[in-house]
Amino acid sequence: MAHTMTLQVPDDIYQPLVNAAEVIDRQPEEVAVEWLSSVANDVNHDPLLALAGTLECELTDVADRHDDYIGQGLPKEANNLPMRPQSHSRWRWW
Repeated sequence: MAHTMTLQVPDDIYQPLVNAAEVIDRQPEEVAVEWLSSVANDVNHDPLLALAGTLECELTDVADRHDDYIGQGLPKEANNLPMRPQSHSRWRWW
């Protein structure tokens, strides 16, 4: 079943939508439906979404700073990786 929606779309979102629609010779509304469907599909099939709200953590900003926290952990992990020669002049971690 289809539903009709009226949206107020900011210019910084609308213009790329119009540009994409022009490239494929479609209406912006059609492209918007495809974009929304794609995002909804990703959210509905995200295996990590099942964990949302189930883990306890002292950090309250993980959603906003997850890249920072991962970046802090990478050097620690890299120190535990064995070094192997990639060529006679380089070393590579793996």
